[in-house]
Amino acid sequence: QVQLVESGGGLVQAGGSLRLSCAASGRTFSNYGMGWFRQAPGKEREFVAAISWSGRSTYYADFVEGRFTISRDNNQNMVYLQMNSVKPEDTAVYYCAADSLLRRAAVLTTTTGYTFWGQGTQVTVSS
Repeated sequence: QVQLVESGGGLVQAGGSLRLSCAASGRTFSNYGMGWFRQAPGKEREFVAAISWSGRSTYYADFVEGRFTISRDNNQNMVYLQMNSVKPEDTAVYYCAADSLLRRAAVLTTTTGYTFWGQGTQVTVSS
């Protein structure tokens, strides 16, 4: 069973920065792609960023506009989301997700294909 535990959320002022972390356990982390999603109150869960199993490929939602960076440390079984220049509209619960397919060539940008999810971490951006 794969376990994902997010941390690093909190309250931040607009224009500030946060670094979200996701600790993975339960299988060989380095063989699977990872993603970050978010869900604001009353809205559907949406894609934020994803990284391939090797770390060589990344993909971001359009609204990121160069403000966020996804990365992974396969030695530590960690994936990160560095969030800079945050905006009030970035307020949401952020979820870490793990791909179900071993060494998938493509980077997944929808919830389909992500089998394992963390419990989420709240990010609140004040104006």
